[in-house]
Amino acid sequence: MRSRAAALLQRAPTRPSAVPPLLARPAVSAVRCLSSAPLAHPLSPVREPSTPGFGQPLPSTHPHLLAPGELTRGISADEYEQRRKRLMDGLEEGAVVIVASARLKYASGKIFYKFRQDSNFWYLTGFEEPDSVLVLEKISTMRGYKMTMFVRSKDNTDEIWNGARSGREGAVDVFGADDAADISVLAPRLKSILNSGASSSRPSLQPIYVDFEGVPSSSRLRPKSKTSLFDFLVPHGRSFDDADEVAALLTGTGRQIKSASREVEKLRLIKSPAEIKVLRRAADISSDAHAKVMRFCEPTAVSGRTESSLVSHFEYTTSLAGSDRPAYVPVCASGRSSLTIHYISNRLPLNDGELVVLDAGCEWGGYASDITRTFPISGKFSSAQRDLYEAVLRVQKACIELCTEEAGLSMERLHRKSVDVMRGELTRLGFQMRGGDLERTIYPHFLTHPLGIDLHDTPGFSRGENIKAGMVITIEPGIFVPPHSNFPKEFHNLSVRVEDEILVGAEHPTILSVDAPKEVADIEACCQGLLDGVK
Repeated sequence: MRSRAAALLQRAPTRPSAVPPLLARPAVSAVRCLSSAPLAHPLSPVREPSTPGFGQPLPSTHPHLLAPGELTRGISADEYEQRRKRLMDGLEEGAVVIVASARLKYASGKIFYKFRQDSNFWYLTGFEEPDSVLVLEKISTMRGYKMTMFVRSKDNTDEIWNGARSGREGAVDVFGADDAADISVLAPRLKSILNSGASSSRPSLQPIYVDFEGVPSSSRLRPKSKTSLFDFLVPHGRSFDDADEVAALLTGTGRQIKSASREVEKLRLIKSPAEIKVLRRAADISSDAHAKVMRFCEPTAVSGRTESSLVSHFEYTTSLAGSDRPAYVPVCASGRSSLTIHYISNRLPLNDGELVVLDAGCEWGGYASDITRTFPISGKFSSAQRDLYEAVLRVQKACIELCTEEAGLSMERLHRKSVDVMRGELTRLGFQMRGGDLERTIYPHFLTHPLGIDLHDTPGFSRGENIKAGMVITIEPGIFVPPHSNFPKEFHNLSVRVEDEILVGAEHPTILSVDAPKEVADIEACCQGLLDGVK
């Protein structure tokens, strides 16, 4: 008998022209009635959705996006199953994990932003719809846990306006849930789940792992900030209308409440081979876009292009290559504006003779890229610009060499190494630094952060912990030179940053963003069109 944990999404023949209502045909145990639906769990009963379609692409509906077996781009249904299994295998018998999805966010009135799923919920399910909850119970079965999903049911009227939903049937048949219910019954069903699985004698030994707002946790990563008047006037939306009822239910069980995020982040920290391929694809797309922006960049006086033109060209290029969205709001800072680390207005002209710092990356398959390049608007570095740039580049290369498990360094120690090397480079260039000039003014930001589903991935990973093989981190030293009298005048108002994505290896690092030009000769050749047509 095939294990229900061996989920395989398959391509299927064409959908029938008409789909009968839910109860119009009998359930079938081994043959799909809805021919376009991939068979995630072939031994589960098959039920016909009331309306055709699913809430996201599947191999059968979007074969140009997903290969057979994939639940999301580059990630198979089996890998999602293994993620849940690894999570539950590491928890106490009888433990319950509750993870909520994101909600649709609105700019104003009924004008909504493009939806992005909660990262932990997406990591465990691949389910891309809002207003959902995942509940995992550790039990003694072959699978090792029971999976229940609370989702929005199929709704003919809403789906006319907002597109198909996967519904409860899709949650079981495609996403591998053992059971599924409408999100409206979350509170009573959750109460039943918690009461049926709890030990009456020692409930504290069967903790609940959850991160709902309003539910206290003994292992929160950060203390809750005080509520301000502004928070009162502009409150954050609650995840669900019955949040108070759910919070009271969870805290009244007698079970210890622990952070689900912390446990999931332990899994997310080390990337699987499939995740590395997805991250590499995101890096490749962004690297190509950085090169194309260098070629596209010309002084405003010649082309009429501005900082915002470069951002638009970057996002256009990544979208054409299949990017889901920008991974973050890009920084495109020319001239003095580059002295602001998070300069995002991106609306100044491009002046001949100045530098541009472009910090931009796309998201592909749910994973982020994060690359920064500095290049000359005129297509050629001045001598001072080149000297400063090459100093930063040497710092970056020295740090990248240390991105191995064998080196035994933490992110904090990597940063301290970058400060030491940077001090030597700046002293060689004639900088006379006093007191805290280096780390307060010239190099005020931190060198590195983990990268993955989120731009700043797995925030629970301490800067003091040693980096490990399989992690992906960024390395980004930078220099910001304000017009202070003790700094060499030729460097005043210059800023240089160089950032790459690094796969930490056991003995050797791998630069995922290797295709983005960063040597002086390559950047100048790219800006001047000498690399056109070269891959």
